[in-house]
Amino acid sequence: MAAASVTRHTPTNQAFEDYSDYSHLSDEELIQLAIERSFTDAHGPSQAAQQSAYSPPAQNQLEPPEDEHMPTFREVRRQAAMPTQNVTPPANPPQPVNPSSEGQSNENKNAHVFTGDREKLLAWRKRNGSLEVTVDFEDAVSHLNSAIWKNNAKTVRDIVQKEPAERLSKPNTEGWIHLHEAAHCGYLDCLKVLIKAFPQLINKRTHNSQTPLILAVSRKHLSCVQCLLAAGGDPNIANGLGETALFKACEKANEEMVELILKSGGNPSRGNFDGMTPLQEAVGKNVRMCKLLVEAGAKIWTKNTYGIEALFTAAQGGCTEVLQFLIKQGGNINTQAKDGATALYEASKNGHEEVVKLLLSLRADVNTTNKAGLTPLHVAAKNGHVGVVLLLLPRTDKDVVRHSGISPLHLAAECKRDTILEILIEAGFDVNTQLSPNHSEMYEDRRSTALYFLVRSSNIDAASMLLAAGADPNLDTFNPLLIAVRKGDIEMASLLLEYGANVNASFPTHPTSFPGALLFCMRHRLMLKLLLDNGCDANACFSCVYGHGTHPPIRISRRNREDLYLHGLEASHTTTAQFCEVMADPSHSPWVGTIIDLLLDYVGHVQLCSRLIQLLNSNKDWEYIKDKSKPPFSLMHLCRVKIRQLVGHRRLRRMDSLPLPGRLIKKLFYDNGESEDFLQSSFD
Repeated sequence: MAAASVTRHTPTNQAFEDYSDYSHLSDEELIQLAIERSFTDAHGPSQAAQQSAYSPPAQNQLEPPEDEHMPTFREVRRQAAMPTQNVTPPANPPQPVNPSSEGQSNENKNAHVFTGDREKLLAWRKRNGSLEVTVDFEDAVSHLNSAIWKNNAKTVRDIVQKEPAERLSKPNTEGWIHLHEAAHCGYLDCLKVLIKAFPQLINKRTHNSQTPLILAVSRKHLSCVQCLLAAGGDPNIANGLGETALFKACEKANEEMVELILKSGGNPSRGNFDGMTPLQEAVGKNVRMCKLLVEAGAKIWTKNTYGIEALFTAAQGGCTEVLQFLIKQGGNINTQAKDGATALYEASKNGHEEVVKLLLSLRADVNTTNKAGLTPLHVAAKNGHVGVVLLLLPRTDKDVVRHSGISPLHLAAECKRDTILEILIEAGFDVNTQLSPNHSEMYEDRRSTALYFLVRSSNIDAASMLLAAGADPNLDTFNPLLIAVRKGDIEMASLLLEYGANVNASFPTHPTSFPGALLFCMRHRLMLKLLLDNGCDANACFSCVYGHGTHPPIRISRRNREDLYLHGLEASHTTTAQFCEVMADPSHSPWVGTIIDLLLDYVGHVQLCSRLIQLLNSNKDWEYIKDKSKPPFSLMHLCRVKIRQLVGHRRLRRMDSLPLPGRLIKKLFYDNGESEDFLQSSFD
């Protein structure tokens, strides 16, 4: 801590206590002088002389790092005694302030009183050079706490014998006193000395209402707990959360402490501010603690704020042994929380098979629903607990499930539980069950079937299983085919079409004059051709209400690409969007020629409206397309179009089962041997 400007004037072999001019100063005066010189060294004489107002240090600067060298008290005295060169002490330096004194001057009213280790303080003072922090150099509390931290019972005894009790009982900023420190650290010898000296403080609380006993229990210091209880520590005082020493002992799963506190009068039924009792805290630990509490009078039917009792908690945590004990004590196996969930529901949710077996063997009600209408089977299916589902299925009433408004199939499909989905299908659950309006309205797209969830997540295997079991792909507000097309999932779209998905499905929220699925595949020729091959109504694309007349201007509206609304255009003059209006969208117009060229292969006599002609005229390479739309057409082409129209899109898939020549089947399905790469390259 010595400054660079300090020079020693005494010989090296001279005793440090002999400082000539400074030998008459007291210890306190020497320390004060050393502090003033530290300030001068850090800031220079001019700044020290001019400083008249001091700002308190930041809170995180009050103590130096632990690994920083701390000068001893003797070094402080030596430094104070050493003369300096060219150093002028600051004018009118602040005097030490006694924190307990009254009538302080206005200048020192807001001064911070440092009550920590004095050597740390001096190092901090040198580093920061501030005189605002004042020191009580006779702070016996600091010495006492330091001795406790070092587990020095002899020093603790010496201090408490010499210092006044009221001085040593001063709490720190968190309300801790010496008893709290000793109990928290678990230093039994120090604790005994302090209890003997301050028996009236045995139940003193911190600002968080923690007593020495609660602190000792929280740190699992059994010997200290024994000592405190024997000295009159009250086991029923609660901390700021309403937790007593017994509650904390249960929380720490310490059987010896639980037994000791109960013998000392701990209340086994007192709960915390949430109504959680020691027994409810103990059920997740071990059965012996529960037995101790019940034998001491703990009530097993007590419920917390959420309507949960000990048996419910045991089932929730999968504590089979504790559950058996509570049931033998008369616990209600059908106990319900405030949200309607039962013990069986919680065990099923968390996949505790042994608990489920136990409750079912005792005839727990498997069909009791929570307030959301869900049964244990619902939640087991949702969370993928196969074993629990198999246990619950034989006893679950399907009528109860039906009235819930949601099927376990929905939950299994949404959470991708394919194995459970298969089990439920084999068990006879209706694959076409739809969500109730209340459940459906929870989703923006108003989905209603389990199939929709699978298409949304591109789960092709589960969707195949559901469709093979008889799922109807046309029940949802937004047809699942629209989802598959929008995602560009050809495999899923082909699967849905194979099982009868409506290829001409439209948007209920934004009607179009042509099949809605076409909106999502304007730049995906393979998907577009898949739809057309399966009976998509290409004629509707050329049925413009304005024909060769003048088309009204259109208004472009950009939407989120993830929504299911019309992307691109909104007509300002009608509620039904026309195909030519969509083609005029800049995002589609570069592919107008290729799209119309493909569509013409699936229609007979059609006329291009004036807007489509205008779009084709914008590119000279598209001149041939206008000629292609004009008669005459080949008889082969007209026959193919007519046959497909007569068969209808719902039966096109079955045509390959007819006794027709293979070449004819290929012709009817436009199978001309074109490679997929060539088909898609025209769009790239």
